[in-house]
Amino acid sequence: MLESKRPRRAIHRGGPVALLLVCLATFIAPVRGDERPNILIILADDWGWEDLSCHGHPYVRTPNIDRLAHEGTDYYRFTVASGVCSPSRAALMTGHFPARYNIDGHFAWVPQNERRNMPDWLSPDVPLLPRMLRTAGYATAHFGKWHLSNDMIPDSPLPSAYGYDRYGAFNCAGEQMPVHEDARQTIEFIQQCHDQDQPFFINLWIHEPHTPFHTVPKYEWRFRDLDRPDQIYASVLSHADDRIGAVLDTLDRLELTDRTLVIFTSDNGPARAVGPTELALQYDTATGAGWGLGAARGLTGGRKGYKACLFEGGIGVPFIARWPGKIAAGAVDRTTMLSAVDLVPTLCDLANVPLPDRYEPDGVSQWQVMNGTTAPVMERSKPLFWKIQATWPARPSQPDHWATFAVVDQRWKLLCSADAAHCELYDLTVDPLEQTDLAERQPDQVGRLVELLDAWRATLPAAPSGDVFSEERQRPDTDDSDE
Repeated sequence: MLESKRPRRAIHRGGPVALLLVCLATFIAPVRGDERPNILIILADDWGWEDLSCHGHPYVRTPNIDRLAHEGTDYYRFTVASGVCSPSRAALMTGHFPARYNIDGHFAWVPQNERRNMPDWLSPDVPLLPRMLRTAGYATAHFGKWHLSNDMIPDSPLPSAYGYDRYGAFNCAGEQMPVHEDARQTIEFIQQCHDQDQPFFINLWIHEPHTPFHTVPKYEWRFRDLDRPDQIYASVLSHADDRIGAVLDTLDRLELTDRTLVIFTSDNGPARAVGPTELALQYDTATGAGWGLGAARGLTGGRKGYKACLFEGGIGVPFIARWPGKIAAGAVDRTTMLSAVDLVPTLCDLANVPLPDRYEPDGVSQWQVMNGTTAPVMERSKPLFWKIQATWPARPSQPDHWATFAVVDQRWKLLCSADAAHCELYDLTVDPLEQTDLAERQPDQVGRLVELLDAWRATLPAAPSGDVFSEERQRPDTDDSDE
């Protein structure tokens, strides 16, 4: 269903609102065959669902992202393809479940990748969204975090190998771009494309609010009345929101707003420390020194679990899409079950870009729902699958981080331990926060979903293949790294 979002906070907190299955007083025009919208994907890192003022956060202020929600549609049922960084990003790039490439965790030191039966980078030879769009005439760029390899793997492919005309990045091989340079470089690229009258596709993958938290005095001062951990967390989100605002202002100045699809989302749910954690500095080889997990304060909007789990707190993240005149303004969609693997077919559909021959995405195009051609509906024509590294039985300190596999089909979500010794079942239509396990009451549904999951697992490769291994695999082990 689509709901009006004025006032925003009242909808998040309050009772029923009028349901509109039309365009909320905004005429949604069809996309003509000769239209090629600019596409800007803003991907945050560990940004929790409730870490937006428009989602009701008690002290974080995000007026620029709120503007996107006011001028676009806020999709409450969007999920990413993993609870951690690298596999989630691989799904956005390929439209495939990351398990198809044995990417089940973040890319780290080579010995750790090898022990986890992972490649050392996403292969540049797989189907890739930027390459699809560049073939159709788009100028393509990536600015910000990469992490489809790692800065500690010097022989990994650079982002330019993946279909980008220009990039500035960190968590990749080569020179590391400073984390706060992302918006400035994005603005320069937009200006260049405007001057050349060329449509653009830009990944703006911001660092915030991943650790280390790189604070700036100006933004700390904004939240000087909060205690120190909350001040740090709010300040980095506010800094990120201001940079996003500078990019949106550029679109306005160049009169590109009505010709540009802007998406804001996150790679996974918020990171939280396991128990009380002292506030301390930490050092990251890609981004430098900043504050550690003692300042992590991400909120999930009541969703269970956090980063690195397959409950909704780990995979249910913000997803806001704005394209004036094409996507309803000031709307909330609480029904449509969008997935990260839907982005490749959806973006190619709306841009009139044919998918490559013999390419079969794991997702489906959601463009007709997004532009109002069809009403929101929860049922999907394809199920969704997840695989992550987890341990059963659950640890008391992380009670929601035990599921290795999950599957969603229609209204049902099943989570299973690695050996399927323990499974939990939830009806997402009435229980989106996963509060009531129905496994014992619905054994037929459990059996059906286990069969679906087993059939999917049988299609997965036993090991990575292709040119995805570093020369470091021939050298002695080095220390592991954290994401």
